[in-house]
Amino acid sequence: MKILRSLALVLLPLIALALGWQLGASYQMKHLTSEQQRIAELFSVSSGSGQTVKADPEEEVDITLLWSVWRLLSKHYLEPEKLETKSMVYGAVGGLVSAIGDPYTLFMTPQDTKIFESALSGTLEGIGAQLDLKDGHVQVVAPIKGSPAEKAGLQPKDLIVSVDGKSIEGMALENVVGMIRGPKGTSVTLEIVRGSKPGSMKITVERDAIHIPSVESKVIATATGSIGYVALNQFGDDSVAELKKAMTSFPKEGLKGIVLDLRFNGGGYLDGAVDLVSMFLESGDVVTVEHRENEPEIHRVTGSSILPKMPLVVLINGGSASASEIAAGALQDHKRATIIGVQSFGKGTVQEIIELPGGASLRVTVAHWLTPAGQDLGKKGVTPDIVVDRTVEQYQQGYDPQLLAAEAWLTEHRDVSGGKKTGTGSVK
Repeated sequence: MKILRSLALVLLPLIALALGWQLGASYQMKHLTSEQQRIAELFSVSSGSGQTVKADPEEEVDITLLWSVWRLLSKHYLEPEKLETKSMVYGAVGGLVSAIGDPYTLFMTPQDTKIFESALSGTLEGIGAQLDLKDGHVQVVAPIKGSPAEKAGLQPKDLIVSVDGKSIEGMALENVVGMIRGPKGTSVTLEIVRGSKPGSMKITVERDAIHIPSVESKVIATATGSIGYVALNQFGDDSVAELKKAMTSFPKEGLKGIVLDLRFNGGGYLDGAVDLVSMFLESGDVVTVEHRENEPEIHRVTGSSILPKMPLVVLINGGSASASEIAAGALQDHKRATIIGVQSFGKGTVQEIIELPGGASLRVTVAHWLTPAGQDLGKKGVTPDIVVDRTVEQYQQGYDPQLLAAEAWLTEHRDVSGGKKTGTGSVK
């Protein structure tokens, strides 16, 4: 087995892309010595007292149960042609991993692994909607701008109850995502419940190739000067380079500040979060990664700041997770930025991606992280300095009170409730 990457998995089962898989904040493991050592570690766990407790499955349970069931199926199942060996092996492994009960630790088939990698590159095929598992229901967080989901009329907070006529009640989010995604040109019918409206409705969406731009930027003109706005949608392969290019393109004269929009950013590579913070900080810690064993690893800024003094506002919401929470949390702890919006998701664990034979992979939780001030992001996420909500109706109408609050803070150095800037507050 070969170590591929470690991920502080974006927020799933929170935000998932119905067009692909879950994204995450990548974390580079540095303490592995050899393939043999890694395999040995996979079969032992620490008791926390310095002793090693063996976790060999053959010592804890009679593994012949699995082979007994396999042989019974082979002998008795009515339609033996459906007993496809590879699918059964994947199903058995997937069940083993899911039995742990950690939504971020899961087995990915070769197809899932390819889709996952494509997601981080920003190109997928599907309907283009961010999904959330909330109170046991699969909910639409938001359709991606210009996506098939948006064109078909899918709206934020729609609850999905069935996919192509099959109920999804009780299903894991990743399984629902697997049912919704698919190749360009094919269609999927979603049965949804919308708000307080009685009954349900069906929406058919034709899948397409979805490109998720990592960065979107513009200059906002105000009466007292201009504001640089940049939305970072994910921490992917080229996100940092694109972000730096956008930052340096803003006018140097008359710029009142920068709005960094991390709303609905489900994460990506941890290195990207470190590099982002490094653009605005000259020195300091970004995040501490704590493993089950070994000393905590502290990631610090790289010393490549480009706008260390420019006033900065960061926008977050419940769709901001993982790497975006690391960035927002670090900038907040260092008092480098004012955070505006609503509570972030709270994705505070690190997942390691391990390649398996045949192109499959295992994603396993190996650590959690803390902000520079020691806050565990997995417990409550990032709390904004100024709380400003955005309703579904406002989203549908294109009205953005969170961005307006950021503009007001930068141009008038006060919150939109009328009081002088104090660092914390609430805007209704």
